Amino acid sequence: MTDLYRILPEEMDEIVVKLGQPKYRAGQLLRALYHESPRKMSDLHQIPSAMRDALIAAGYTIGSEEEVSRVVSEDNHTTKLLLKFDEQTLIETVLMQYSPSQDKTHPRSTVCVSTQVGCPMGCVFCATGQMGFEKNLKAEEIVSQVLHFARILRKRGEHVTNLVFMGMGEPLANYDETVRAIRLLTHPRAFGLGQRSITISTVGVIPAIDRLADEDLQVKLAISLHAPNDELRKRLVPTAGPHSVEDLISAAKCYFKKTGRRVTFEYALIDGINDSTKIASELARILKGNGAHVNLIPMNPTAGGFSRPARKKVLAFQQILRNGDVNCTVRVEKGSEISAACGQLRTDMVKNIR
Repeated sequence: MTDLYRILPEEMDEIVVKLGQPKYRAGQLLRALYHESPRKMSDLHQIPSAMRDALIAAGYTIGSEEEVSRVVSEDNHTTKLLLKFDEQTLIETVLMQYSPSQDKTHPRSTVCVSTQVGCPMGCVFCATGQMGFEKNLKAEEIVSQVLHFARILRKRGEHVTNLVFMGMGEPLANYDETVRAIRLLTHPRAFGLGQRSITISTVGVIPAIDRLADEDLQVKLAISLHAPNDELRKRLVPTAGPHSVEDLISAAKCYFKKTGRRVTFEYALIDGINDSTKIASELARILKGNGAHVNLIPMNPTAGGFSRPARKKVLAFQQILRNGDVNCTVRVEKGSEISAACGQLRTDMVKNIR
């Protein structure tokens, strides 16, 4: 069985012609798949029944996700779903909405997708990192997360505006499927989302960062740094290499040079671990002059007994970076009361099942 949400438009053209149909039927099929929310093959009324039957006979199907759980924040701006793709595959995806600017009528609606079940990187403060690695998601399973929320938003007269690969898993450790999903979601004949509306977050798979820079994609890159030196970073990210901080800064410079896209360094602030004024000064020193942006993220409480710093400490850390000529912002918190940190909802659900 092959999911049609895995098929690139150019491949769809070939499939349709091989089925004896005119090539323009591929466009009709793609429009139906990405903009009319079919849930099963029998919902594809936009194509001839003979073509639909031929696709089914050839082993094609569409969408396999099932919504298992939905939690919504008190302000209704954050929605977290637990989706099931088969009996063993449970993953999370999140919708974060922000009030529209004065020149727009619709809210900014960002979908945060997962690329793996669990994660192999083992970050000690991350709920997903502590659950271990189970499997990579396929491109069609990544795409289905976005389309599931697109279906929900369409009923409100809204649409997906942005996409972040910041859910469960390390996107660049599932490189081929992640890139295939991006091409499907940005192709003008498929979902049609702008490439510059997409951000890939990585803990630092350097060969994959270099490879991504050569993909001719205009996506944004965010690198999870979390520490200004290798000793501290190794404590927080056990899979980090011996010179990871220097290597990541170098990889970010190369990415910017090749793509023209500024890199963001994500920095999870953990109380008493990496939030001191001394560490802030060290971070400012190594990042000064490289043109990068730092996104400070007061962490959501997860595994390991870690906690977020007080607001005063967060602002002090930010000010030190700004004083050191480092562009820096503090991420707007979304969904902490609904376990919006990566992996929390799935972890809670699995515990209840067991």
